[in-house]
Amino acid sequence: MCLQCDYESLLRASRLDVTDNRRRVLEVIGNNSYPLSAADIFQTLQRSAAINRVTVYRILDLLVAHGLVERISTGGRAAYFGLAPNEHHRPHPHFYCKRCGQMECLNPESLTLDSDAFGKTFPGRIDKVEVRLDGICKNCMR
Repeated sequence: MCLQCDYESLLRASRLDVTDNRRRVLEVIGNNSYPLSAADIFQTLQRSAAINRVTVYRILDLLVAHGLVERISTGGRAAYFGLAPNEHHRPHPHFYCKRCGQMECLNPESLTLDSDAFGKTFPGRIDKVEVRLDGICKNCMR
């Protein structure tokens, strides 16, 4: 849960119009301690006001394109969404449970990766490094 992010300011800084739906989508994502699926985001938004499912997907695509939200792969067609790294959120790895499908944020120090080293051996431009560990979560292990 992020108490430090001003979602309207994030939208403005990305040169996006501040709409209720865009702000609400960012709030739902930012107010959770783990990444959410688009369906989870839609269901949460539906509890407080009507919103079209397609609108949620379009807003997510827009927020990803403007670097406010990260699309985190599950290895299949599904994806989860979390706040993109910013001054209050450092890049960090994720854990994906192959049994229940839960995605968790891991501590940034739990797995470090020196992306600068890639730049020395890779001739292209690296825009994003995504680290996801797959396995079985402690709840499913019980």
